[in-house]
Amino acid sequence: MNPASSTPARLVVSLAMYNEAENVRPLVLAIREHAPHASILLIDDNSPDGTGAICDQLATELADVTVVHRAGKQGLGSAIVHAMKYAIEHGYDYYLNLDADFSHPPRFIPALLAGMQDHDVMIGSRYIPGGGVEGEFGLRRKAMSFGINGLARVCLGLRTRDNSGSFRCYRVSKLAQIDLDHVRSRGYSFMEEILFLCRQVGCTFGETPILFEDRRAGRSKLNKAEALRSVGIIVQLGLERVAAAIRS
Repeated sequence: MNPASSTPARLVVSLAMYNEAENVRPLVLAIREHAPHASILLIDDNSPDGTGAICDQLATELADVTVVHRAGKQGLGSAIVHAMKYAIEHGYDYYLNLDADFSHPPRFIPALLAGMQDHDVMIGSRYIPGGGVEGEFGLRRKAMSFGINGLARVCLGLRTRDNSGSFRCYRVSKLAQIDLDHVRSRGYSFMEEILFLCRQVGCTFGETPILFEDRRAGRSKLNKAEALRSVGIIVQLGLERVAAAIRS
């Protein structure tokens, strides 16, 4: 609810997509089931599998669904920045993002929204009591996830446990205080960088447990090169943080 009234907070939910034709329709319907008052923003990076056409069809069938077609694969971080700017420009109270492959079950959306009563950012967390990972999640991916999360806590001063997941809700008035044009991450390191920037503008953080599930269809976009780029950006931000502390 909007703290200033008894009316529901204005919420926009975004899905950033590349080749998610098999997932997008059932996922949008599931979001509507668990957040019936939400606007839905679908961002497709010119997927060759027809994802964009399915998004357009959903927009004709369902109310308050907006589709953005981008010219090509520009990265998850840039898609979420686009969605954040959309939320700011259209005066929403909350902005919520989740992965477009069903690894973030929409049934956890109400818990994220409930936490927004007391926090500026709510994270759907795999790494607090009650959270976890279901299905196949290889040892290499687990090690990568724990390593990047630990690195983010050390380098960026983050106290939250799940800093790499994208299942989150943000208070839009706080996002408006961030210079989104200067976010450097275009890929998965965006998740840590935006928490760091939220921390700089005084956001309060909460986490609610989720179960991360196997994607229902399609292939993961995460690869070793992207993971290495993420590590590099996190380390760079950490060094800049230390340098700023020394100067002050």
